[in-house]
Amino acid sequence: MLNPRLQTFNDDYLDELTLEKVHEFFKQGTLSVKDLVWLYIERIAAFDHGSNGLHAVLEINPDALQIADALEYEKNDIGLRGPLHGIPVLIKDNLATADKMHTSAGSLAMKDSYALEDAFLVKQLREAGAVILGKTNMTEWANFMTDGMPAGFSSRGGQVVNPYGKTFDVGGSSTGSAAAIAANFAMLSIGTETSGSILSPASQHSLVGIKPTVGLLSRTGIIPISITQDTAGPIARTVKDAAIFLNTLVSIDEFDPITKTNPLDELDFTSFLDINGLENKRVGIVREGIFDQMSSEQVNVMEEAINHLKKIGAEVIDPVVIPTQQSPWTVDVMVHEFKVALNTYLNDYTDNSSPNTLKDVIKINQLDPQARLKYGQMVLERAEKTSGTLTEPEYLAALSFDHVQSKEMGIDAALQKHQLDALVYPNNFGAFIPAKAGYPSITVPAGYTSKGEPVGITFTGSAYSEPTLIKFAYAFEQATLHRIPPQHNVGSS
Repeated sequence: MLNPRLQTFNDDYLDELTLEKVHEFFKQGTLSVKDLVWLYIERIAAFDHGSNGLHAVLEINPDALQIADALEYEKNDIGLRGPLHGIPVLIKDNLATADKMHTSAGSLAMKDSYALEDAFLVKQLREAGAVILGKTNMTEWANFMTDGMPAGFSSRGGQVVNPYGKTFDVGGSSTGSAAAIAANFAMLSIGTETSGSILSPASQHSLVGIKPTVGLLSRTGIIPISITQDTAGPIARTVKDAAIFLNTLVSIDEFDPITKTNPLDELDFTSFLDINGLENKRVGIVREGIFDQMSSEQVNVMEEAINHLKKIGAEVIDPVVIPTQQSPWTVDVMVHEFKVALNTYLNDYTDNSSPNTLKDVIKINQLDPQARLKYGQMVLERAEKTSGTLTEPEYLAALSFDHVQSKEMGIDAALQKHQLDALVYPNNFGAFIPAKAGYPSITVPAGYTSKGEPVGITFTGSAYSEPTLIKFAYAFEQATLHRIPPQHNVGSS
């Protein structure tokens, strides 16, 4: 129950609150860090649990209010550390936190697992003065557990519900991270993506999601799938907030060697927030194998978005074909890398009270199949059958194939042939080739179907083209301002 002052603030300001607005309230002294944490906890209590809840948040940080007190004292005594000081952030349940919260990847097999050390990104959040409010539900094992599991389902957290409508797709696997931000349980969250797992839920919840170049952000301390494709990324309600958040997360990590290829470490991504950013820029619409996956209403939303691109000055090349779009792609790289990556994480970040290997996870699940194996564990079992040494010819062939076909023969070829600044496609429908390339994408709200289901427009570029993509996303966002918050007819207790 909120006191009258906070109830008034909740009613007047909490929906769609931005980082910029919070800092105004902090400076005015009308809102404390603890006030903000309380407001979001109350919102989660009202809309997340129970038979009609969203099931987006797995657990609340028991120390959140005490951390808020400490950060409020520091703010008043010394000043703000930066733009994330005192800001509650939700993180996906595959980021290790060495605190009183579990790190489980949504799995009941890991329900008692406490991480021995913070993930690198978690350390950065703490240093920036953010309040880690809690862990979000996710598709179990980042949707690399079995075939046929619904997006947003985990044995530990149940089924995430889309706040825009119970029947709407929730996207995966960073589902709770998106549903929570859409429903205003916090301003910012972290998701992770191997192939579409930030872009998909962000699009389905009318949000901004940035899937960075593999190497822009550290992966250390994140329960993995793929050594070559995994990355974390920010989810927010506005491009500006996502860019501010990205500034905090970018850093070189000595224990994640790919981050040493990052040329953007010193950039301020907010400097690319240009409302005229699409003027005279060439963007290509990727239709093949994508638009035919969409409903007619989704296609209509996307066609209108393409018209908006033209109205705000973009030169639209339509259609553009990625030469390797119809290549015989496989998931062999992920299947082979998963066992190696997961066993390494379990060895480094968990103690003997947790499963120590993928084989342990499979055996623990088999002890209670009714609770833990509602949809089976076929993918886990397939991965366990690999050698764990990455020496299989099929893996090495797939690794080489993915690298060449996704980059120089795929996305790079399309960009170069048409002299494009970016590729454009709806939601995450074109995410799998950029994912294999390790290339960045950003999705922003493009509109809604007649029933209110969100549709996103996604911009993709070559490695480390985040400045360009942020510029394009911001220009489109500001020209259209499509995002409408959900009306809370779903998820009310």
